[in-house]
Amino acid sequence: MMNTVLTRSMFFASLLFFVSVVHGEDAISRSEQLPETTPWDLEALSIPPDFEWVDETSPVQSLFYAGEPYDGHPTRVFAYYATPGTLAGDTSNDGHLPAVVLVHGGGGTAFREWAELWAKRGYAAIAMDLAGHRPIEGKNAHQRENRTPLEEGGPNQGDDEKFGSIGKPPEEQWPYHAVASVLRAHSLIRSFPEVDANRTAVTGISWGGYLTCIVAGVDSRFKAAVPVYGCGFLGDNSAWVDRLSKMTDDERNRWLELWDPSRYLPAVSMPILFVNGTNDFAYPLDSYKKSYDLVTGEKRLRITVKMPHGHPPGWAPEEIGLFVDQHLRDGISLTHIGPMAINDGRVQIVYQSDTKLTKAELHYTTGSEPVNMREWETIQVKWNEAAVVFDVLPETATAWFITVTDERGAIVSGEVILNEKPEN
Repeated sequence: MMNTVLTRSMFFASLLFFVSVVHGEDAISRSEQLPETTPWDLEALSIPPDFEWVDETSPVQSLFYAGEPYDGHPTRVFAYYATPGTLAGDTSNDGHLPAVVLVHGGGGTAFREWAELWAKRGYAAIAMDLAGHRPIEGKNAHQRENRTPLEEGGPNQGDDEKFGSIGKPPEEQWPYHAVASVLRAHSLIRSFPEVDANRTAVTGISWGGYLTCIVAGVDSRFKAAVPVYGCGFLGDNSAWVDRLSKMTDDERNRWLELWDPSRYLPAVSMPILFVNGTNDFAYPLDSYKKSYDLVTGEKRLRITVKMPHGHPPGWAPEEIGLFVDQHLRDGISLTHIGPMAINDGRVQIVYQSDTKLTKAELHYTTGSEPVNMREWETIQVKWNEAAVVFDVLPETATAWFITVTDERGAIVSGEVILNEKPEN
């Protein structure tokens, strides 16, 4: 059972709960764009959960926090927590810190080095396990055998928990618990006295990117979101089309209605950066593009040719940190790429940048295979102070997009055009 000792952070969590009840300032505001079938109690998940420290002295600390009941039993979630102060061994200077919630993907767990990476950037960071496990200390958590199941853990992240439980109540299915655990982690880190509750972000990788798309729609308290690989429209094109096709029509429709991010992306209210590669095996560009298009607010896109799929490759792009810095620390903005126009047989794509551009590239494919199996060509193109300019594409181009790189090395892409080409 959860330890009931009142730690410093539990005190502040209780205090913030009182404030949220009185003023409603910390509650998640429910968007009118969320579907009526949204299964989470967002008001309850706004309350910081009970928690206990496992290790409060190491550079990267660890803790358990209360999760949602599962199979009639209470659960707890393991997480790593780090700040600049915990890494330095002196937390006296921690204060008013921006914070980030880190959401692992399939086959993943809470990753110590991910929390450490963000603490080195100047953030408070929490990275939780969403599979009812905890890493074994001193062993490589990237290897699944180096984790141990928790006696009071929630659902695992296997096929049965993700798809095979669709006939059960939502509260007995993995997507429900995973999203709830992310929201609980957010409520918890916001309650810590060293954290500025008004400056928080979320980023996730693969299935964690999928979850980030949902979380960004349901949790309006975040100020920035970065889904990597993961997206919606899993029933249209994804690594799980065949799995979904094995369900009955009612089961498939129910799964998509409850758990597909396309239901929640229209409600995203914070700036969001989508990160993916051209040939991702799990989340192809067509579904990714449709997911991006659902967001009506501020958004950026970083598509690169053949970006590898995995946890370290998924947290490596420097644009993730720069984008979060932009919105939580008044950092320099990533380049904004605007609409395309055709003038005198030339393609012109306007952009706005607060930094000098060092490269502009056109990426295109002439392949007719499934979009994530095509080969891509890359050519250098010119730009001026206002636009990227290049000749019209080859007649046989079936998909294309541009990228620009600024003097920091940060890459931003324009919209991906599928099965289309500009014409004179």
